[in-house]
Amino acid sequence: MEKLIITACLTGAEVTRDVQPNLPITPEEIADAAYEAWKVGASIAHIHARKPDGTPTQDVEVYREIKKKIEERCDIIFQPSTGGAVWHSKEERVQPVQLMPEMASLSTGTCNFGNDVFMNSEEYMETFAKIMKEKGVKPEVEIFEKGMIDNAMKLVKKGLLTLPIHFDFVLGVPGAMPGEARDLMYLVSSIPQDCTWTVAGIGRYELPLAVMAIVMGGHVRVGFEDNIYYSKGVVADSNAQLVERIARISRECGREVASPAEARRILGLTK
Repeated sequence: MEKLIITACLTGAEVTRDVQPNLPITPEEIADAAYEAWKVGASIAHIHARKPDGTPTQDVEVYREIKKKIEERCDIIFQPSTGGAVWHSKEERVQPVQLMPEMASLSTGTCNFGNDVFMNSEEYMETFAKIMKEKGVKPEVEIFEKGMIDNAMKLVKKGLLTLPIHFDFVLGVPGAMPGEARDLMYLVSSIPQDCTWTVAGIGRYELPLAVMAIVMGGHVRVGFEDNIYYSKGVVADSNAQLVERIARISRECGREVASPAEARRILGLTK
């Protein structure tokens, strides 16, 4: 079994300091959070940028600053989001790919997202995949339900995605696929055998799905984008606190945690 890749999703687009006072917002704070997560075992930092007032932004210059500050601190893999917030346009969402990061997220389907709709039409998916291919950026294909795997495989047939794919199963979003054990098992059984995968459990699903992934040979995403609590009713102190718990559990299960260099090898990012 390969070593465990831990992704730290530090900020997201929906969480506010009203509910999570420790949320990093500025480029400096986000870079510090990435560094602290790296120190305890994270090898990927999944990034959503914010304006100074906390509003989500896809502005490439803000992402550029975050990327620079992270790279000054550590060698964690910088993975910007092309999901942005549900109201961002296609053109806004794809901006961070212009920085040619090693990876970026790519959602392959539309779904309800709480009271909103997360729009990913066929045109969106093909545009994002084409630009990532042109820039040499490896997509992390975000899956919110089974049909999105089928959409990803259509992109493979069109030559816009290349196998093996790295999937991220985002489970427990209100309006999309739940995060029960059977849901993860079903999605894992639905992807090509040579592909890799990460699970991102939302809210109360984060920890049980993470433990499943550890023993199943998958990988894990944790952080304030997905869950603001350390335990029921107890707000987490930091993203690093959530990462450190997963690293500890994995090691206690006999599975070592991947460094960024090892994660690059597992994901095929090394040239």
